[in-house]
Amino acid sequence: MTVRVVIIGAGQAGANAAMALRRQGHTGPLVLVGDEVHAPYERPPLSKEALLQPDQARLALYTPEQFAEQGIALKLGIRAIAIDSQASTVTLANGETLAYDKLLLTIGAQPRHLPMLDALGDRAHVLRTVEDAQRIKAQAQAGKRAILVGAGVIGLELASSLTELGVQVDVVDPARRAMLRNSPELIGRFLQDTHEARGVTFHFNTGVSAAERSGDRVLLTLENGTQLLGDLLVYGIGVCVDDTLAKAAGLRMEQGAIVVDEHCRTSQPNIYAAGDAVLQIAANGQHRRIESWENANLQASAAVGDILQQSVAPYPVPWFWTDQCGYNVQFAGDMTAPQWLLRGEPGKAPFMLFGLEEGAVVGAVTVNAGKDMRPAKELIARRAQVDEATLCDPGVALRQLAKAS
Repeated sequence: MTVRVVIIGAGQAGANAAMALRRQGHTGPLVLVGDEVHAPYERPPLSKEALLQPDQARLALYTPEQFAEQGIALKLGIRAIAIDSQASTVTLANGETLAYDKLLLTIGAQPRHLPMLDALGDRAHVLRTVEDAQRIKAQAQAGKRAILVGAGVIGLELASSLTELGVQVDVVDPARRAMLRNSPELIGRFLQDTHEARGVTFHFNTGVSAAERSGDRVLLTLENGTQLLGDLLVYGIGVCVDDTLAKAAGLRMEQGAIVVDEHCRTSQPNIYAAGDAVLQIAANGQHRRIESWENANLQASAAVGDILQQSVAPYPVPWFWTDQCGYNVQFAGDMTAPQWLLRGEPGKAPFMLFGLEEGAVVGAVTVNAGKDMRPAKELIARRAQVDEATLCDPGVALRQLAKAS
């Protein structure tokens, strides 16, 4: 029987899944549907290269010609509006109906919106698409002032890029420090100090109480009474999943996300989901919700493997990275580890941290030391017990520790 596969969501996970299906032997009809008009592209560069060197930024994952060569039908600029899981069909906004035998949802997540900030009009931005980056770039002129609401990864990457463009930057966040949710204390403080040395001003422990336009500028009043006047504002306060399709298909949802198993199967037969829209629950009941470049690829691979009835390697240690102010910072494992050890000199790259739990290595962060991440992940995967003095000694090769433990 010829298997018809439809993928809804033409981002990284969807595009890579489509190509993987072809590489791994799927010969049946294959359709990739996306609501953006662009061919699938990478999102991580939007806060970096797309602002700093837009003419040289390489965003595209594959060209339309490559999809055509693989017999993958692209339906771009068209939104999927309904799924009938009983009839195994997808309805598109243009009235077209697609029949499927296997359906993969890689719909991603959308920026969480604040109506108070959206009301500021064309001077307020979120960052999710190419067009978002283009609008920010057009207003980010040297000598201007930008207000960034949110001191997470995207906020700090934007601060790094905007200051490089000569823009003055204020960052506002109710948290007590930068990257509180996904980094240990020392790394958050190190990044904050680095940005402050480049002229960024942080406003922590306070939110936004009022926002208004002042001519072509925006005026924010913070909860602590501080007022900030800027030429543009960008905010990133988390993401949410558009659950319209999932509800129409009768899929199980928890914590605002589509629930899948370790093979990325949803609660409905023949429907899979992968990427930022997914909450993965393993057989042991462990929940996994990771919004990262790597996780989207891994879940897409898991779904492809199950569709093709092929085995897939177990998930590796969770990993993500950020590039800020000339530093490449990589994170692996558990960022909530109760104990952190420093390998190297604090604030002097390259250096790294190891997170321990009851003596076992459960997390690691590298700063301009990417070559050490692979052996660090091996230690995390085995929950290795390593002598602390040895672990902290830069003179001891991590590769040897990984082999010995």
